[in-house]
Amino acid sequence: MILSCLNQHAFNLYILEFELKYSELLPMINRAFAKLVMEIDHPMSKWEIATIEEYFNYSLNLLELLNSISSSLSHLCQARLSLSHALSILETSSSLAIERLKPIHRENFRNHFKEGKKETEERSCSGNESVIQQAVIVMRSIGFWVCGIVLSGLCSDVEPYMEMSKSAGEFVNSLLSSIVCEEIVVKNGVLKEVEEINGAVAHLVAAAGAATGESGSNAAKELERRLEEIEKLLEVVGKDTNHLFSEVLAGRNELLDCLRQQKQ
Repeated sequence: MILSCLNQHAFNLYILEFELKYSELLPMINRAFAKLVMEIDHPMSKWEIATIEEYFNYSLNLLELLNSISSSLSHLCQARLSLSHALSILETSSSLAIERLKPIHRENFRNHFKEGKKETEERSCSGNESVIQQAVIVMRSIGFWVCGIVLSGLCSDVEPYMEMSKSAGEFVNSLLSSIVCEEIVVKNGVLKEVEEINGAVAHLVAAAGAATGESGSNAAKELERRLEEIEKLLEVVGKDTNHLFSEVLAGRNELLDCLRQQKQ
């Protein structure tokens, strides 16, 4: 399914709307994992220590990545607000507006990202326990890979994807990485929507400097349209991120409850 999606959109990969499709993978694999646990009748209360540690490490790392995504979303939202404000004062205070019409700059994802704990050592197990451990490894791989794609786009930087690809492991790298990596490197991690906004900003500044009324008006409308489009997309990404954060946190809390009950 994932490879089919990539083949269909190979030339439109790095747009925010398509990143939404990637973000849908995370809740999908969480639901698949929950279904697996139920179908093989191996609930959290039966897990061994190694599996519990693996799951806790994975979920903690994913929560930190989701926090990084939220911080990057805030950066883009703030940049959008600044540009919208500049547009609102363009007619009444053109010089001040032009001064504030700045392109959206890339954000250093290291400002928000904290590298989580490393994976626990692989321990031998069999039966249902082995199935659960392997499933957690797959969730970790896909989760890190997807977060790397989203973070690279939001930060306009290839580094998050490269870092997360290292953590994702061979499962993702061997199956999925080549097409995505090539596209991200070519685009230098910059989203199409951000490129279009920056282009519209440059056009508007040039038109205002040339004092061409009609051209400036058209450029302002174009920038306004681009800002409205990205606002809607950012709202959806933010909503999905918050929902997934709640899902992952609920899974951790469920496992903690199981551990407390075992100690009683």
